[in-house]
Amino acid sequence: MKVVTFGELLLRLAAPGYSKLFQKDSLDVTFCGAEANVAVSLSIFGAESVFVTKLPDSDVGRAAARSLDYFKVDTSKIVYGAGRMGAYFLEKGVSQRPSKVIYDRAYSAFALARPEEFDWDDILEGADWFHWTGINPALSDEMSEICLEASRKAKEKRIAVSCDLNYRAKLWSPEKARSVMKKLIPYADACFCNEEDAEKVLGIKNESTDSTSGMLDETGLSRVAKTICDAYGCKYVATSIRKSYSASRNGWSATLYDADVGESYFSRKYDIQLADRVGGGDAFSAGLVYAFGTRMNCRDAIEFAAAASCLKQTIEGDFNRTTLEDVEFLLKSGGNGRIQR
Repeated sequence: MKVVTFGELLLRLAAPGYSKLFQKDSLDVTFCGAEANVAVSLSIFGAESVFVTKLPDSDVGRAAARSLDYFKVDTSKIVYGAGRMGAYFLEKGVSQRPSKVIYDRAYSAFALARPEEFDWDDILEGADWFHWTGINPALSDEMSEICLEASRKAKEKRIAVSCDLNYRAKLWSPEKARSVMKKLIPYADACFCNEEDAEKVLGIKNESTDSTSGMLDETGLSRVAKTICDAYGCKYVATSIRKSYSASRNGWSATLYDADVGESYFSRKYDIQLADRVGGGDAFSAGLVYAFGTRMNCRDAIEFAAAASCLKQTIEGDFNRTTLEDVEFLLKSGGNGRIQR
C-alpha cells in the first residue's frame, strides 16, 4: 500500500510539561504537521508512506525532512525554496486550564508555494491513496489551487482520496472555509471530521448532539454523515467523538458511515487520561487510511482507527509512535493498562 500525504511540516515549540508558555527558560522543540503526522503513523504501520511539502532551503528545512527520514517516510518529493519555517507554540492544558496553540505560519515556504512547483503526475505515480487536510487551503489561495489540482490528478489516476476537514478558526473564517472546501470535497472518497468541522466548514449541524456536555445522539451523527455523502459524493464519512470532561480527561470514540449500504458503525468508548491530545485526529485519519488500504470491513476499520488515536493521546509529541501490535493489544485487552512483562 502506497500513500501520499501533502501538507505543511512545522516546528513545534512547546512549553515543558504543563508549564505556561515562557514560564521556564526553554521550549521543547520537535517537527510535526497534520499530514506529516499521518505519514509517520502509516509508515510505522508498515505502509509505503510518501510525504510532500515545500520547505525552506536551509539547515532548518533539511533537519525537518530528516525528522521524517527516521521513520522511513519517503521525503524525496519534497520541494525546497524561498520562505521561512512555519511554526506553532503549544501550551498544554491540565485539569480546568485548556491547552493553547499560537500559530506563526505567515510567509512560510509552504504558504508561499506555487502550483507549478509540484509535478503531481510524478508525485502520485504508483500511489494507492492520497491524503490532505483543510489546513492547507486555509493558508493561501494558491494552496487551494494546488489541493484542487492534486485531487483532480489523483481522481484521473483512480487513486483514492481522503480529506480531514481540520477546521482551524485561527487560520480562516467559516464563510471562507465553506466557499473553498465545497469545491474540493467532491474529490474526496473519504471525509474525516468532527462535529465542529462539519458545521463550520460544510454548514451541516447536528442539532441533537453536544459532545462537550456528553449528550450524544447516534441518529443525528448518522444523519450528518449521510448529508455529507449525499451533498458531496463521498463514499465514507468518519466522525471522531470527543467528550471533554477536563483538559486532562476526555471521552473518545468514533463512527464511520458507509454510503453504499447506508449504515453507521460505532467504535467502543474510551476514557483517556491525556498525555498530549495534539495529533489525535491525525492518528485517527492514519488508522482509517491504513484500515481501508488493507481492506478491513467498516466495523473493524472504525475500531482500529479509534484505538490508534486513543493510544496516540497517551504519547508526548505530535507523532503517533504506536505500532500495529500496540493497537491490536488495546483492542484485545480493552485498555486495562496492566504491565506487560
